[in-house]
Amino acid sequence: MLRVVVLGAAAGGGVPQWNCGCPNCRAARSDHPELQSTQASIAFSRDGAHWFLVNASPDLRQQLIATAQLHPKAGALRHTPIAGVILTNGEIDAVAGLLSMREGSPFSIYAHERVLAILRANSVFNVLNEKNVKRQPIAVDQTFEPALPDGTPSGLEVLPFEVPGKGAWYLEGTAHPAGRDGVGDTLGLRIADKASGKYFYFLAACARVTDDLKARIKGAPLVFFDGTVWRDDELAVAGLGNKTGQSMGHIAMSGEHGAIEGLAGLDIGRKVFLHINNSNPALLGTSAERKAAEQAGWQIPSDGTEIVL
Repeated sequence: MLRVVVLGAAAGGGVPQWNCGCPNCRAARSDHPELQSTQASIAFSRDGAHWFLVNASPDLRQQLIATAQLHPKAGALRHTPIAGVILTNGEIDAVAGLLSMREGSPFSIYAHERVLAILRANSVFNVLNEKNVKRQPIAVDQTFEPALPDGTPSGLEVLPFEVPGKGAWYLEGTAHPAGRDGVGDTLGLRIADKASGKYFYFLAACARVTDDLKARIKGAPLVFFDGTVWRDDELAVAGLGNKTGQSMGHIAMSGEHGAIEGLAGLDIGRKVFLHINNSNPALLGTSAERKAAEQAGWQIPSDGTEIVL
């Protein structure tokens, strides 16, 4: 059995974003508290006792408090069921939450060398003592089995693969700590339970749907996919900024080259959008955009949603 919990479904800033007065953020603060969402991350487990996170969002502490599956076990003065964190990129939205895990409990960080280089280059991450928090390099298209804190195999198999995207925005115009080669800046994951064969895909950042990607995820029972914006120029149309989805390394949900059309007809069992920006009109359950997404077979989850495969 493979269990997945959505810790957060929102893009950077969450919903409501602290400085935003867009319609969705206003509604989340008042009449529609169900819109409130923390920044994107999931937890997964095969035994219900040991859990691995995919990315550590800035909202991680709040997410851990809200998620009973990740609480210390009863009677223990110090304990965590979190065995490791797998990072799919080096964005603030994916790594900042690591700083909330600095209290000495052992776990492992799994990340591509390009992301590990970012952590090494920023001394603030040295609060995660490597005697307790091991940093394990992972490679594109090479499976690995994350370990439990005592070093025993987890029974899980993870395959990282490259997806179209871009490097961390805060490194734009500066030298990347790992050099110029960008392979590994944005990863998707295939996560499987070795015993049952159950598996799912995680792609919370993706700039476009390629033929290779469609062939890879065709027939999957569950896919978490980038749902940042409904339309590529959404921020500009809403008066919230000048960046497009593409310029941020994210595909739109709608449109001729969007995720809904691009992933149609692939016989995917369950399609779930993650990393949904506060500007996205599909957040509101009564919107035409939400209805269009749901009619196309897509789910927009709430924080705490659990899926069992």
